[in-house]
Amino acid sequence: MKSKCNMTSIGVIGAGSWGTSLANLLAKKGHPVSLWAYEYDLVERMQTTRINDLYLPGIILSDNLSFTAVVADVTRLDVLLLVPPSQVMRRVLASCVHTIHPEALIISASKGIENDTLAPMSTVLEEILPPSFVLRTAFLSGPTFAREVALEQPSAVVVAAQSAETANRVQEIFSTDYFRVYTNNDIIGTEIGGALKNIIAVAAGICEGLGYGNNTRAALITRGLSEMKRIGQALGAKPETFSGLAGMGDLVLTCTGDLSRNRTVGVEIGKGRKLNDILSHMNMVAEGVKTTLSAYQLAKKMNVEVPIINQMYAVLYEEKDPRLAVNELMARELKSEYL
Repeated sequence: MKSKCNMTSIGVIGAGSWGTSLANLLAKKGHPVSLWAYEYDLVERMQTTRINDLYLPGIILSDNLSFTAVVADVTRLDVLLLVPPSQVMRRVLASCVHTIHPEALIISASKGIENDTLAPMSTVLEEILPPSFVLRTAFLSGPTFAREVALEQPSAVVVAAQSAETANRVQEIFSTDYFRVYTNNDIIGTEIGGALKNIIAVAAGICEGLGYGNNTRAALITRGLSEMKRIGQALGAKPETFSGLAGMGDLVLTCTGDLSRNRTVGVEIGKGRKLNDILSHMNMVAEGVKTTLSAYQLAKKMNVEVPIINQMYAVLYEEKDPRLAVNELMARELKSEYL
């Protein structure tokens, strides 16, 4: 499916695997796209080889995609796509907000909750951007591995925005014959689903590392979804969002796929490796680790019952034995499924 929208100049902040893959998708559609990377040496290599060897090796990038280490090169364009790690979103955006085109469309594709403020990315953007951007801001989420999108494997995502016009515009800009974009107006539900699924994916990896099988994983995914939904609804999210792409869809992918960074971290923890050692050998960010801290504190603040997230906090931040965490979850007081 070819989009009928006019070609639009697009700037992308964040040259990790997901930012690079999305930038390449947009460039292959014919949009002139500029990708900003923090690492100057990476920018130089991408300019020379047209490959992001650090985060998306082996993928030849479109000729319509340019690379820069100067953030103003991307913020002055018609559309600004934000894909930095969630914990640095505030700092990155605050450093360049004064250079953003005043009529720009802003899209966030980062998944996470700030540790210090417990704020989702929508709140971070609202606090940093001028009020005039509120109705021109959208949030992209869904079950997608960057490499599979870069390989043009059929994928589906959702874009959430207050304004239907904004959501529809983003839908048109991103949709291709292999990348299908749906819309909704539940920003907080879309964000919470995208953030919390990473915690459950770490837990799924731990269970695999411990040698548990499919029964355990299915139970974890289902009960993990219940906790995501509880926190989301406490924040005002629509329950049906968690049955969709940003909820169940993203959760299943991240808990089961071999390309999941969060699941990979969990597998290594289950095998007995220490968290700091695992993270020190990773190029890319596993958002679920830091999001666990935010979700644990957020649930306590709102008095929401989240036994899996509580145990994940203990495993990641208190070095609790993962097998003991599983045993305690199984030994909890018996109850109705829907309470």
